[in-house]
Amino acid sequence: MASLLAKKPLDKLMSEAEETGEHCLRRALGPMNLVTLGIGAIIGAGIFVITGQAAAQFAGPAVVISFVLAGIACAFAGLCYSEFASMIPVAGSAYTYSYATLGELVAWIIGWDLILEYAFGAATVAVGWSGHLRAFCHDIGLNLPVMPSSNFTLLGHAVQLKYDYIGFIIIGVITTILVIGIKESANFTTAIVILKVAVVCMFIALATAFLWSHAWQPNHWHPFIPPNTGERGHFGWSGILRGAGVVFFAYIGFDAVSTAAQEAKNPKKDMPLGILGSLVICTVFYILVSGLLTHLVPYTNLNVPDPVVIGMRVTGHPWATFLVELGALAGLATVMLVMLLGQSRVFYSMSRDGLLWPWASKIHSRFRTPYLSSIVVGVFVAILATLIPLNVLDEMTSVGTLLAFMLVSAGVWVMRRTHPEVNRPFRTPMVPLVPILSILFSGTLIVSLSYWTQLRLLVWLVIGLAIYFSYGRKHSKVQALNIAASEPRPAPTMAD
Repeated sequence: MASLLAKKPLDKLMSEAEETGEHCLRRALGPMNLVTLGIGAIIGAGIFVITGQAAAQFAGPAVVISFVLAGIACAFAGLCYSEFASMIPVAGSAYTYSYATLGELVAWIIGWDLILEYAFGAATVAVGWSGHLRAFCHDIGLNLPVMPSSNFTLLGHAVQLKYDYIGFIIIGVITTILVIGIKESANFTTAIVILKVAVVCMFIALATAFLWSHAWQPNHWHPFIPPNTGERGHFGWSGILRGAGVVFFAYIGFDAVSTAAQEAKNPKKDMPLGILGSLVICTVFYILVSGLLTHLVPYTNLNVPDPVVIGMRVTGHPWATFLVELGALAGLATVMLVMLLGQSRVFYSMSRDGLLWPWASKIHSRFRTPYLSSIVVGVFVAILATLIPLNVLDEMTSVGTLLAFMLVSAGVWVMRRTHPEVNRPFRTPMVPLVPILSILFSGTLIVSLSYWTQLRLLVWLVIGLAIYFSYGRKHSKVQALNIAASEPRPAPTMAD
Protein backbone atom coordinates (compact mmCIF):
# COMPACT_ATOMS: atom_id res chain seq x y z
CA MET A 1 0.00 0.00 0.00
CA ALA A 2 2.90 2.33 0.79
CA SER A 3 4.26 1.87 -2.73
CA LEU A 4 0.89 2.78 -4.24
CA LEU A 5 0.97 6.06 -2.33
CA ALA A 6 4.60 6.85 -3.21
CA LYS A 7 5.03 10.58 -3.83
CA LYS A 8 7.15 12.29 -6.42
CA PRO A 9 9.80 14.37 -4.57
CA LEU A 10 9.36 18.13 -4.77
CA ASP A 11 13.02 18.66 -5.66
CA LYS A 12 12.54 16.35 -8.64
CA LEU A 13 9.51 18.38 -9.78
CA MET A 14 11.40 21.65 -9.39
CA SER A 15 14.35 20.37 -11.41
CA GLU A 16 11.97 19.34 -14.20
CA ALA A 17 10.45 22.81 -14.14
CA GLU A 18 13.89 24.37 -14.77
CA GLU A 19 14.97 22.02 -17.56
CA THR A 20 15.90 23.53 -20.92
CA GLY A 21 17.07 22.14 -24.23
CA GLU A 22 15.74 20.67 -27.44
CA HIS A 23 14.04 17.77 -25.63
CA CYS A 24 12.03 20.07 -23.35
CA LEU A 25 8.95 22.22 -23.85
CA ARG A 26 9.56 25.81 -24.98
CA ARG A 27 8.83 28.63 -22.49
CA ALA A 28 7.05 31.08 -24.77
CA LEU A 29 3.86 32.21 -22.97
CA GLY A 30 3.48 35.57 -21.25
CA PRO A 31 0.68 36.71 -18.91
CA MET A 32 -1.56 37.93 -21.75
CA ASN A 33 -1.14 34.59 -23.54
CA LEU A 34 -2.20 32.73 -20.37
CA VAL A 35 -5.26 34.91 -19.74
CA THR A 36 -6.36 34.55 -23.36
CA LEU A 37 -5.74 30.80 -23.23
CA GLY A 38 -8.13 30.67 -20.27
CA ILE A 39 -10.74 32.89 -21.90
CA GLY A 40 -10.25 30.97 -25.13
CA ALA A 41 -11.22 27.74 -23.38
CA ILE A 42 -13.93 29.11 -21.08
CA ILE A 43 -15.91 31.30 -23.50
CA GLY A 44 -17.12 28.90 -26.10
CA ALA A 45 -19.42 25.94 -25.73
CA GLY A 46 -20.68 27.24 -22.38
CA ILE A 47 -22.20 30.38 -23.89
CA PHE A 48 -22.78 29.27 -27.46
CA VAL A 49 -24.11 25.74 -26.87
CA ILE A 50 -24.56 24.48 -23.28
CA THR A 51 -26.49 27.51 -21.95
CA GLY A 52 -29.52 26.76 -24.09
CA GLN A 53 -29.51 23.03 -23.39
CA ALA A 54 -29.22 23.49 -19.62
CA ALA A 55 -32.10 25.99 -19.64
CA ALA A 56 -34.34 23.87 -21.87
CA GLN A 57 -33.78 20.53 -20.14
CA PHE A 58 -33.04 21.26 -16.48
CA ALA A 59 -33.26 24.78 -15.02
CA GLY A 60 -35.35 27.10 -17.23
CA PRO A 61 -34.54 30.82 -16.75
CA ALA A 62 -32.98 29.86 -13.39
CA VAL A 63 -29.97 28.65 -15.39
CA VAL A 64 -28.59 32.01 -14.24
CA ILE A 65 -28.49 30.58 -10.70
CA SER A 66 -26.87 27.42 -12.09
CA PHE A 67 -24.05 29.53 -13.52
CA VAL A 68 -23.63 31.35 -10.20
CA LEU A 69 -23.37 28.07 -8.27
CA ALA A 70 -20.92 26.60 -10.79
CA GLY A 71 -18.90 29.83 -10.68
CA ILE A 72 -18.66 29.70 -6.87
CA ALA A 73 -17.40 26.11 -7.03
CA CYS A 74 -14.85 27.16 -9.64
CA ALA A 75 -13.70 30.14 -7.58
CA PHE A 76 -12.77 27.88 -4.65
CA ALA A 77 -11.06 25.40 -6.97
CA GLY A 78 -9.32 28.20 -8.88
CA LEU A 79 -7.70 29.49 -5.70
CA CYS A 80 -6.34 26.00 -5.01
CA TYR A 81 -5.09 25.58 -8.59
CA SER A 82 -3.34 28.96 -8.40
CA GLU A 83 -1.32 27.95 -5.34
CA PHE A 84 -0.16 24.73 -6.95
CA ALA A 85 0.52 26.27 -10.38
CA SER A 86 2.78 28.95 -8.87
CA MET A 87 4.48 26.51 -6.48
CA ILE A 88 4.97 23.59 -8.92
CA PRO A 89 5.15 25.21 -12.41
CA VAL A 90 5.35 22.05 -14.51
CA ALA A 91 3.17 20.50 -17.18
CA GLY A 92 0.45 18.09 -16.13
CA SER A 93 -1.82 20.25 -13.98
CA ALA A 94 -3.78 18.37 -11.32
CA TYR A 95 -2.00 15.11 -12.15
CA THR A 96 1.39 16.57 -11.20
CA TYR A 97 0.04 18.26 -8.08
CA SER A 98 -1.55 15.03 -6.87
CA TYR A 99 1.69 13.09 -7.47
CA ALA A 100 3.52 15.42 -5.10
CA THR A 101 0.85 15.44 -2.39
CA LEU A 102 -1.43 12.41 -2.44
CA GLY A 103 0.74 9.71 -4.01
CA GLU A 104 1.06 7.76 -7.25
CA LEU A 105 -2.25 5.88 -7.23
CA VAL A 106 -4.25 9.07 -6.69
CA ALA A 107 -2.10 10.82 -9.31
CA TRP A 108 -2.90 8.07 -11.80
CA ILE A 109 -6.62 8.38 -11.07
CA ILE A 110 -6.54 12.14 -11.55
CA GLY A 111 -4.41 11.87 -14.69
CA TRP A 112 -6.79 9.32 -16.18
CA ASP A 113 -9.68 11.52 -15.10
CA LEU A 114 -8.12 14.53 -16.84
CA ILE A 115 -7.95 12.50 -20.03
CA LEU A 116 -11.72 12.08 -19.66
CA GLU A 117 -12.19 15.79 -18.98
CA TYR A 118 -10.17 17.20 -21.85
CA ALA A 119 -10.89 14.54 -24.47
CA PHE A 120 -14.66 14.54 -23.93
CA GLY A 121 -14.58 18.33 -23.56
CA ALA A 122 -12.93 18.84 -26.93
CA ALA A 123 -15.35 16.36 -28.51
CA THR A 124 -18.32 18.22 -26.98
CA VAL A 125 -17.16 21.48 -28.49
CA ALA A 126 -16.53 19.84 -31.86
CA VAL A 127 -20.19 18.74 -31.92
CA GLY A 128 -21.28 22.30 -31.09
CA TRP A 129 -18.97 23.70 -33.78
CA SER A 130 -20.52 21.36 -36.32
CA GLY A 131 -24.02 22.54 -35.39
CA HIS A 132 -23.03 26.19 -35.73
CA LEU A 133 -21.37 25.60 -39.08
CA ARG A 134 -24.52 23.93 -40.40
CA ALA A 135 -26.66 26.84 -39.18
CA PHE A 136 -24.28 29.37 -40.72
CA CYS A 137 -24.21 27.56 -44.06
CA HIS A 138 -28.01 27.26 -44.02
CA ASP A 139 -28.34 31.03 -43.54
CA ILE A 140 -26.23 31.69 -46.62
CA GLY A 141 -28.19 29.17 -48.69
CA LEU A 142 -25.86 26.17 -48.44
CA ASN A 143 -27.13 22.96 -46.81
CA LEU A 144 -24.39 20.54 -45.76
CA PRO A 145 -25.17 16.83 -46.11
CA VAL A 146 -26.23 14.98 -42.94
CA MET A 147 -25.12 11.42 -42.26
CA PRO A 148 -27.78 9.04 -40.83
CA SER A 149 -27.58 8.04 -37.15
CA SER A 150 -27.94 4.60 -35.54
CA ASN A 151 -30.16 3.84 -32.54
CA PHE A 152 -29.98 0.78 -30.28
CA THR A 153 -30.48 -0.28 -26.67
CA LEU A 154 -27.59 -1.10 -24.32
CA LEU A 155 -28.28 -2.37 -20.78
CA GLY A 156 -31.82 -1.01 -21.01
CA HIS A 157 -30.57 2.46 -21.99
CA ALA A 158 -31.31 4.01 -25.40
CA VAL A 159 -28.08 4.82 -27.25
CA GLN A 160 -27.71 6.92 -30.37
CA LEU A 161 -24.63 6.88 -32.58
CA LYS A 162 -24.37 9.77 -34.99
CA TYR A 163 -21.83 10.23 -37.76
CA ASP A 164 -20.59 13.82 -37.71
CA TYR A 165 -17.82 14.16 -40.31
CA ILE A 166 -17.58 17.93 -39.68
CA GLY A 167 -16.51 17.37 -36.07
CA PHE A 168 -13.87 14.91 -37.27
CA ILE A 169 -12.42 17.41 -39.74
CA ILE A 170 -12.20 20.37 -37.32
CA ILE A 171 -10.42 18.25 -34.69
CA GLY A 172 -7.91 17.28 -37.37
CA VAL A 173 -7.24 20.93 -38.21
CA ILE A 174 -6.80 21.94 -34.54
CA THR A 175 -4.45 18.99 -33.92
CA THR A 176 -2.27 20.16 -36.81
CA ILE A 177 -2.02 23.65 -35.28
CA LEU A 178 -0.96 22.14 -31.94
CA VAL A 179 1.72 19.98 -33.53
CA ILE A 180 3.25 23.06 -35.20
CA GLY A 181 3.93 24.84 -31.90
CA ILE A 182 2.68 26.30 -28.62
CA LYS A 183 3.59 29.92 -29.44
CA GLU A 184 1.77 29.72 -32.76
CA SER A 185 -1.22 28.12 -31.00
CA ALA A 186 -1.27 30.87 -28.36
CA ASN A 187 -1.10 33.65 -30.96
CA PHE A 188 -3.98 32.02 -32.85
CA THR A 189 -5.97 31.82 -29.61
CA THR A 190 -5.27 35.47 -28.72
CA ALA A 191 -6.54 36.71 -32.07
CA ILE A 192 -9.71 34.61 -31.90
CA VAL A 193 -10.38 35.54 -28.26
CA ILE A 194 -10.48 39.22 -29.21
CA LEU A 195 -13.05 38.40 -31.89
CA LYS A 196 -15.34 36.27 -29.76
CA VAL A 197 -15.24 38.59 -26.73
CA ALA A 198 -16.30 41.38 -29.08
CA VAL A 199 -19.16 39.19 -30.35
CA VAL A 200 -20.31 38.36 -26.80
CA CYS A 201 -20.22 42.05 -25.85
CA MET A 202 -22.20 42.86 -29.02
CA PHE A 203 -24.91 40.35 -28.05
CA ILE A 204 -25.13 41.79 -24.53
CA ALA A 205 -25.37 45.35 -25.87
CA LEU A 206 -27.94 44.63 -28.60
CA ALA A 207 -30.10 42.37 -26.40
CA THR A 208 -30.11 44.96 -23.61
CA ALA A 209 -30.94 47.80 -26.03
CA PHE A 210 -33.76 45.76 -27.61
CA LEU A 211 -35.34 44.87 -24.27
CA TRP A 212 -34.94 48.43 -22.98
CA SER A 213 -36.63 49.90 -26.07
CA HIS A 214 -39.49 47.39 -25.77
CA ALA A 215 -40.07 47.98 -22.03
CA TRP A 216 -38.31 44.67 -21.27
CA GLN A 217 -40.69 42.67 -23.44
CA PRO A 218 -40.82 39.84 -24.34
CA ASN A 219 -40.27 38.58 -20.81
CA HIS A 220 -39.93 34.81 -20.61
CA TRP A 221 -38.75 34.74 -16.99
CA HIS A 222 -42.15 33.67 -15.66
CA PRO A 223 -41.88 31.32 -13.97
CA PHE A 224 -38.20 31.99 -13.24
CA ILE A 225 -37.89 28.56 -11.57
CA PRO A 226 -40.21 26.17 -13.46
CA PRO A 227 -41.89 23.58 -11.20
CA ASN A 228 -40.25 20.19 -10.96
CA THR A 229 -41.71 17.58 -13.33
CA GLY A 230 -41.62 14.89 -10.63
CA GLU A 231 -38.25 13.59 -11.82
CA ARG A 232 -35.02 14.53 -10.03
CA GLY A 233 -33.02 17.08 -11.95
CA HIS A 234 -35.80 18.29 -14.23
CA PHE A 235 -36.62 21.85 -13.14
CA GLY A 236 -37.26 23.09 -9.62
CA TRP A 237 -34.24 23.38 -7.31
CA SER A 238 -32.98 19.91 -8.19
CA GLY A 239 -33.01 21.08 -11.82
CA ILE A 240 -30.96 24.13 -10.89
CA LEU A 241 -28.37 21.86 -9.28
CA ARG A 242 -28.43 19.51 -12.28
CA GLY A 243 -28.03 22.55 -14.51
CA ALA A 244 -25.05 23.71 -12.43
CA GLY A 245 -23.44 20.31 -12.91
CA VAL A 246 -24.00 20.51 -16.66
CA VAL A 247 -22.90 24.13 -17.18
CA PHE A 248 -19.85 23.41 -15.05
CA PHE A 249 -18.47 22.20 -18.38
CA ALA A 250 -18.43 25.86 -19.40
CA TYR A 251 -15.77 26.72 -16.81
CA ILE A 252 -13.18 24.04 -17.42
CA GLY A 253 -10.87 26.30 -19.40
CA PHE A 254 -9.23 27.90 -16.37
CA ASP A 255 -7.73 24.63 -15.15
CA ALA A 256 -6.46 23.91 -18.66
CA VAL A 257 -4.27 27.01 -18.24
CA SER A 258 -2.33 25.18 -15.53
CA THR A 259 -1.33 22.43 -17.98
CA ALA A 260 0.80 25.02 -19.81
CA ALA A 261 2.80 26.00 -16.71
CA GLN A 262 6.01 24.50 -18.10
CA GLU A 263 5.63 26.68 -21.19
CA ALA A 264 5.09 29.96 -19.30
CA LYS A 265 7.92 32.50 -19.17
CA ASN A 266 7.33 33.43 -15.52
CA PRO A 267 4.90 30.81 -14.16
CA LYS A 268 5.21 31.71 -10.47
CA LYS A 269 3.83 35.17 -11.13
CA ASP A 270 1.72 34.71 -14.23
CA MET A 271 -0.11 31.41 -13.61
CA PRO A 272 -2.42 32.75 -10.84
CA LEU A 273 -3.18 35.76 -13.05
CA GLY A 274 -4.06 33.54 -15.99
CA ILE A 275 -6.24 31.18 -13.93
CA LEU A 276 -8.15 33.64 -11.76
CA GLY A 277 -8.27 36.49 -14.28
CA SER A 278 -9.87 34.39 -17.01
CA LEU A 279 -12.31 32.84 -14.51
CA VAL A 280 -13.61 36.19 -13.21
CA ILE A 281 -14.01 37.74 -16.67
CA CYS A 282 -15.89 34.76 -18.05
CA THR A 283 -18.21 34.32 -15.05
CA VAL A 284 -19.54 37.86 -15.57
CA PHE A 285 -20.14 37.15 -19.26
CA TYR A 286 -21.96 33.88 -18.52
CA ILE A 287 -24.39 35.43 -16.05
CA LEU A 288 -25.23 38.32 -18.40
CA VAL A 289 -25.66 36.20 -21.52
CA SER A 290 -27.75 33.45 -19.86
CA GLY A 291 -30.03 36.04 -18.25
CA LEU A 292 -30.62 38.01 -21.44
CA LEU A 293 -31.03 34.89 -23.58
CA THR A 294 -33.75 33.34 -21.41
CA HIS A 295 -35.44 36.75 -21.19
CA LEU A 296 -35.61 37.02 -24.99
CA VAL A 297 -36.49 33.42 -25.93
CA PRO A 298 -38.75 30.86 -24.16
CA TYR A 299 -36.40 28.38 -22.48
CA THR A 300 -38.31 25.51 -24.12
CA ASN A 301 -37.04 26.73 -27.52
CA LEU A 302 -33.35 26.73 -26.58
CA ASN A 303 -32.53 23.03 -26.88
CA VAL A 304 -30.60 23.67 -30.12
CA PRO A 305 -26.89 23.71 -31.06
CA ASP A 306 -26.92 27.53 -31.57
CA PRO A 307 -29.12 29.16 -28.88
CA VAL A 308 -27.35 32.55 -28.93
CA VAL A 309 -28.03 32.82 -32.65
CA ILE A 310 -31.74 32.19 -31.90
CA GLY A 311 -31.64 34.99 -29.33
CA MET A 312 -29.95 37.40 -31.70
CA ARG A 313 -32.60 36.79 -34.38
CA VAL A 314 -35.26 38.04 -31.93
CA THR A 315 -33.53 41.45 -31.83
CA GLY A 316 -34.06 41.85 -35.58
CA HIS A 317 -30.45 42.47 -36.63
CA PRO A 318 -29.53 40.06 -39.45
CA TRP A 319 -25.99 41.45 -39.69
CA ALA A 320 -25.48 40.84 -35.96
CA THR A 321 -26.79 37.29 -36.29
CA PHE A 322 -24.20 36.72 -39.01
CA LEU A 323 -21.42 38.05 -36.76
CA VAL A 324 -22.56 35.90 -33.82
CA GLU A 325 -22.40 32.82 -36.01
CA LEU A 326 -18.87 33.73 -37.12
CA GLY A 327 -17.83 34.51 -33.54
CA ALA A 328 -19.24 31.22 -32.30
CA LEU A 329 -17.35 29.25 -34.94
CA ALA A 330 -14.11 31.04 -34.12
CA GLY A 331 -14.68 30.86 -30.37
CA LEU A 332 -15.46 27.17 -30.28
CA ALA A 333 -12.29 26.52 -32.27
CA THR A 334 -10.13 28.03 -29.51
CA VAL A 335 -11.89 25.92 -26.87
CA MET A 336 -10.99 22.79 -28.78
CA LEU A 337 -7.41 24.02 -29.10
CA VAL A 338 -6.97 24.55 -25.36
CA MET A 339 -8.68 21.26 -24.46
CA LEU A 340 -6.45 19.30 -26.84
CA LEU A 341 -3.43 21.23 -25.57
CA GLY A 342 -4.24 20.23 -21.99
CA GLN A 343 -4.84 16.61 -22.94
CA SER A 344 -1.53 16.18 -24.75
CA ARG A 345 0.40 17.84 -21.88
CA VAL A 346 -1.15 15.48 -19.33
CA PHE A 347 -0.13 12.55 -21.56
CA TYR A 348 3.35 14.06 -21.80
CA SER A 349 3.76 14.34 -18.01
CA MET A 350 2.43 10.85 -17.28
CA SER A 351 4.72 9.37 -19.92
CA ARG A 352 7.79 11.13 -18.49
CA ASP A 353 6.98 9.56 -15.14
CA GLY A 354 6.83 6.10 -16.76
CA LEU A 355 3.09 5.64 -16.15
CA LEU A 356 2.27 5.77 -19.86
CA TRP A 357 4.13 4.59 -22.94
CA PRO A 358 7.36 6.42 -23.97
CA TRP A 359 6.00 7.68 -27.29
CA ALA A 360 3.63 10.05 -25.44
CA SER A 361 6.56 12.20 -24.21
CA LYS A 362 8.53 12.27 -27.46
CA ILE A 363 9.30 15.89 -28.46
CA HIS A 364 9.48 17.01 -32.09
CA SER A 365 13.02 18.15 -32.92
CA ARG A 366 11.84 21.24 -34.82
CA PHE A 367 8.52 22.28 -33.24
CA ARG A 368 9.44 21.31 -29.63
CA THR A 369 5.95 19.92 -29.01
CA PRO A 370 4.80 16.43 -27.90
CA TYR A 371 3.64 15.74 -31.43
CA LEU A 372 2.86 12.02 -31.17
CA SER A 373 0.76 12.62 -28.07
CA SER A 374 -1.11 15.43 -29.86
CA ILE A 375 -1.78 13.25 -32.90
CA VAL A 376 -3.02 10.22 -30.94
CA VAL A 377 -5.24 12.39 -28.75
CA GLY A 378 -6.57 14.19 -31.82
CA VAL A 379 -7.59 10.95 -33.52
CA PHE A 380 -9.32 9.65 -30.36
CA VAL A 381 -11.22 12.91 -29.83
CA ALA A 382 -12.22 13.09 -33.50
CA ILE A 383 -13.79 9.62 -33.21
CA LEU A 384 -15.68 10.67 -30.06
CA ALA A 385 -16.97 13.81 -31.77
CA THR A 386 -18.09 11.76 -34.75
CA LEU A 387 -20.10 9.16 -32.83
CA ILE A 388 -21.19 10.26 -29.33
CA PRO A 389 -24.28 12.50 -28.67
CA LEU A 390 -23.75 15.97 -27.20
CA ASN A 391 -25.66 15.40 -23.95
CA VAL A 392 -23.45 12.39 -23.09
CA LEU A 393 -20.24 14.24 -23.91
CA ASP A 394 -20.93 17.37 -21.85
CA GLU A 395 -21.96 15.53 -18.67
CA MET A 396 -18.94 13.22 -18.91
CA THR A 397 -16.71 16.29 -19.21
CA SER A 398 -18.33 17.92 -16.19
CA VAL A 399 -18.04 14.89 -13.93
CA GLY A 400 -14.38 14.48 -14.86
CA THR A 401 -13.66 18.12 -14.10
CA LEU A 402 -15.44 18.03 -10.75
CA LEU A 403 -13.47 14.99 -9.57
CA ALA A 404 -10.23 16.72 -10.58
CA PHE A 405 -11.21 19.81 -8.58
CA MET A 406 -11.93 17.75 -5.48
CA LEU A 407 -8.53 16.04 -5.57
CA VAL A 408 -6.58 19.25 -6.23
CA SER A 409 -8.34 20.98 -3.33
CA ALA A 410 -7.54 18.06 -1.04
CA GLY A 411 -3.92 18.25 -2.24
CA VAL A 412 -3.57 21.90 -1.18
CA TRP A 413 -4.79 21.03 2.31
CA VAL A 414 -2.43 18.05 2.58
CA MET A 415 0.53 20.04 1.24
CA ARG A 416 0.03 22.81 3.79
CA ARG A 417 0.33 20.24 6.58
CA THR A 418 3.15 18.10 5.17
CA HIS A 419 5.32 20.80 3.51
CA PRO A 420 4.60 24.10 5.25
CA GLU A 421 8.12 25.36 4.48
CA VAL A 422 7.79 25.28 0.67
CA ASN A 423 7.85 28.67 -1.07
CA ARG A 424 4.34 29.59 -2.25
CA PRO A 425 4.34 32.68 -4.52
CA PHE A 426 0.52 32.54 -4.35
CA ARG A 427 -1.22 31.28 -1.21
CA THR A 428 -4.80 30.06 -1.15
CA PRO A 429 -6.59 32.09 1.57
CA MET A 430 -8.36 30.53 4.56
CA VAL A 431 -6.95 27.02 4.35
CA PRO A 432 -8.50 24.52 5.13
CA LEU A 433 -11.87 26.32 4.76
CA VAL A 434 -11.50 27.10 1.03
CA PRO A 435 -10.35 23.56 0.06
CA ILE A 436 -13.18 22.04 2.14
CA LEU A 437 -15.77 24.30 0.48
CA SER A 438 -14.33 23.41 -2.93
CA ILE A 439 -14.65 19.69 -2.17
CA LEU A 440 -18.22 20.09 -0.87
CA PHE A 441 -19.42 22.19 -3.83
CA SER A 442 -17.81 19.89 -6.41
CA GLY A 443 -19.10 16.78 -4.67
CA THR A 444 -22.63 18.18 -4.58
CA LEU A 445 -22.53 18.89 -8.30
CA ILE A 446 -21.30 15.33 -9.04
CA VAL A 447 -24.26 13.92 -7.10
CA SER A 448 -26.61 16.20 -9.05
CA LEU A 449 -25.59 14.66 -12.39
CA SER A 450 -27.42 11.68 -13.84
CA TYR A 451 -26.85 8.15 -12.52
CA TRP A 452 -25.69 7.07 -15.98
CA THR A 453 -22.99 9.75 -15.96
CA GLN A 454 -21.77 8.58 -12.55
CA LEU A 455 -21.74 4.99 -13.81
CA ARG A 456 -19.76 5.94 -16.91
CA LEU A 457 -17.20 7.69 -14.68
CA LEU A 458 -16.85 4.53 -12.59
CA VAL A 459 -16.35 2.37 -15.69
CA TRP A 460 -13.76 4.82 -17.04
CA LEU A 461 -11.81 4.71 -13.75
CA VAL A 462 -11.89 0.90 -13.69
CA ILE A 463 -10.38 0.82 -17.19
CA GLY A 464 -7.71 3.26 -16.04
CA LEU A 465 -6.81 1.21 -12.98
CA ALA A 466 -6.44 -1.87 -15.19
CA ILE A 467 -3.88 0.00 -17.31
CA TYR A 468 -2.06 1.27 -14.21
CA PHE A 469 -1.64 -2.13 -12.60
CA SER A 470 -0.72 -3.86 -15.88
CA TYR A 471 1.71 -1.22 -17.17
CA GLY A 472 2.07 2.02 -15.19
CA ARG A 473 3.11 0.60 -11.84
CA LYS A 474 5.72 -1.69 -13.43
CA HIS A 475 7.35 1.17 -15.36
CA SER A 476 6.97 3.97 -12.80
CA LYS A 477 10.21 5.93 -12.32
CA VAL A 478 9.21 6.83 -8.76
CA GLN A 479 8.67 3.16 -7.94
CA ALA A 480 12.06 2.32 -9.45
CA LEU A 481 13.76 4.98 -7.31
CA ASN A 482 12.06 3.67 -4.16
CA ILE A 483 13.13 0.10 -4.92
CA ALA A 484 16.72 1.20 -5.53
CA ALA A 485 16.76 3.19 -2.30
CA SER A 486 15.42 0.25 -0.27
CA GLU A 487 17.92 -2.33 -1.59
CA PRO A 488 20.76 -3.08 0.86
CA ARG A 489 24.11 -1.78 -0.23
CA PRO A 490 27.10 -4.16 -0.29
CA ALA A 491 29.38 -3.97 2.71
CA PRO A 492 32.59 -1.97 2.09
CA THR A 493 35.73 -4.00 1.39
CA MET A 494 39.33 -3.39 2.40
CA ALA A 495 39.96 -2.05 -1.11
CA ASP A 496 37.20 0.52 -0.57
